[in-house]
Amino acid sequence: MTATYLKKASKTPQTGQDNINELVRNMLSEIEVGGEPKVLEYASKLDGWEGDVVVKQEEIDHATSYLSDQTKQDIRFAHDRVKAFAESQLQSMQEFETELSPGLICGQKLIPVKTAGCYIPGGRYAHIASAIMSITTAKVSGVTQITACSPPQGKTGVHPAILYAASYAGADTILHLGGVQGVAAMAFGLFTEQPADILVGPGNRFVAEAKRILFGRVGIDMFAGPTEILIIADDSADPDIVSCDLASQAEHGPDSPAWLISTSRDLAEEVIKRIPNAINRLSEPNRSAATAAWKDYGEVIVVNTREEAVEISDHYASEHLEVHCKDLDWWLSNLQNYGSLFLGEETTVAYGDKCSGTNHILPTKGAARYTGGLSVSKFIKVLTYQRMTRDANREVGAVTARISRYEGMEGHARSGDDRLNKYFPSETFDLGHQ
Repeated sequence: MTATYLKKASKTPQTGQDNINELVRNMLSEIEVGGEPKVLEYASKLDGWEGDVVVKQEEIDHATSYLSDQTKQDIRFAHDRVKAFAESQLQSMQEFETELSPGLICGQKLIPVKTAGCYIPGGRYAHIASAIMSITTAKVSGVTQITACSPPQGKTGVHPAILYAASYAGADTILHLGGVQGVAAMAFGLFTEQPADILVGPGNRFVAEAKRILFGRVGIDMFAGPTEILIIADDSADPDIVSCDLASQAEHGPDSPAWLISTSRDLAEEVIKRIPNAINRLSEPNRSAATAAWKDYGEVIVVNTREEAVEISDHYASEHLEVHCKDLDWWLSNLQNYGSLFLGEETTVAYGDKCSGTNHILPTKGAARYTGGLSVSKFIKVLTYQRMTRDANREVGAVTARISRYEGMEGHARSGDDRLNKYFPSETFDLGHQ
């Protein structure tokens, strides 16, 4: 494979990740022991929040009164599409029962978790869409208790638009909490007496580390890092649109990778020329964040064939993947590793991020090699069951006994032996060495 790097990133998504494990682990331990008073202490120290943690309905009503009709209409627009897509996902999942051999019946049931904790970022930006993505999907999945938390904006509490979106999407409880203390409160069931079965939603590195540490004790959606975009473009692509889309994701933060793979050197060079203008159109602090991200994490690769583009793209396994090329069906058939795919100039990551319907909580740091983004399946346990007739035990019981003895597991073997002796006392079976 011949790939030419017109711009090589000096950093990768794994670069410069400070070892915050000890700090976060200590905070979680202190909160587990100290309970709600320790959470309140952290909320005051880190976010300047001194009020009640649980949001009251009056607060939601008050926040709603501050929003324009257009803002509320836009939130409902996004919610309706995310909900409709999640409902289609749910319909694609099926319970079933099948007879594998005479008398041996196995089946699958789909049972939602009882409690979900949804983290909604609210630091640098008010992530209204994250409230819609996580809570709506949990609601459609059939989760019975949805707790959401978001960092308070000083003494004013959770951002009004986040409160409205979270409430409209179906959150049962909303907490004025962010960071590790918010994650811990949901995981341990503080202020709600409803410990989360699963924690979902994006967040900063402290939130991500808290979820990672708690994984196993609770479920999580995925291990997440800074947001990423990769664009594949050929000579039919518009360099202005490509540059705009790269800059739009780079504004997330100084550590947000933005990658371009092109089969056209001319297109790639034009994008490099136009990126500075695309970034300079942003206001601060977005401009500085995007400038740093492009400087350290931006990458432009020229390849000879679309097959080479696919190979490199699948290796990167980017969170967001845009394709600005001819023959989009070919790319849809051949690309395999990505969080979410955006085919053609007419769509963009920003649409998926905000309102078009697919979920924006997606795998990063190459995790798209083995997992997809947040979906109803994350909230639903796929459980199996079986039942058998006595006659079916003739085969299954004897095979189980023989395999178990071959493995050296005599106790397992006797589970088959005893049933065969009970059900067929006059018959002789080959049960392996006894």
